[in-house]
Amino acid sequence: MVATRLKSLGNALPVAAALVLLLLAWQFGAAVLDVPTYILPKPAEILATALGRIGFFGGQLYVTLVEAVGGFLIGSALGILLAVLMILLPVLEIMLMPLAMVINAVPSIAFVPLVLLWFGLGMSSKIAIGALAVVFVVLLNVLSGLKRPDAEAINLMRSFGASRIGILWRLQLPAGMPSLVTGLRVGLARSTIAVIVAEMMGAYSGIGQVIYQATAQVDSLTVWAAVFVASLASLALYGVLVALDRKLVWWR
Repeated sequence: MVATRLKSLGNALPVAAALVLLLLAWQFGAAVLDVPTYILPKPAEILATALGRIGFFGGQLYVTLVEAVGGFLIGSALGILLAVLMILLPVLEIMLMPLAMVINAVPSIAFVPLVLLWFGLGMSSKIAIGALAVVFVVLLNVLSGLKRPDAEAINLMRSFGASRIGILWRLQLPAGMPSLVTGLRVGLARSTIAVIVAEMMGAYSGIGQVIYQATAQVDSLTVWAAVFVASLASLALYGVLVALDRKLVWWR
């Protein structure tokens, strides 16, 4: 356990060092070149703006996180359920996969105007667009993972009397865990992006709406502060998924 933590710390240090160097170069470069704040504010100014309005940004971030995580959970559950059903009933894959591929070929952002018309400007529309951005990514990854065991292994389990559900539970699900976690990681990022864009197109609150209004008012500092706050929240959520990865796929 200690060795694993030390290894993780060692992997994180170069990334942290590169980030610090980038911020320092940004800070001093903007100061030396005297770049106007409305074009590119300094990191110190962005941080001061975020901390100075922490209550406001925290409230807006809470709305966005509820929508993004809600859409992520619903989309992930639907994707996993559909993948399992397609494994148990292969005819469903033949029937539904072409439709899923057609819908997935269109960026989920393109459906935002329709979703806003159907569900309104509240949270429900953002959760719906987040779920739509996630479901097909998780479906395709989980389905690919469940198909990973070769036919010989499946036939061997059948020869010992294992049922279809038993094979799924004991062989295919463990084999599909790495693909599931990969789908969850990609899905969380897609859900967050889709929700923020949907908020920019129509919402009562949320980080996306803050960015939209600040851009309309040419308030560069607020835009960057909102992006900074959203980025920190995304990193925290990604850290949760990394911890989940270590629990579910402990043998890697």
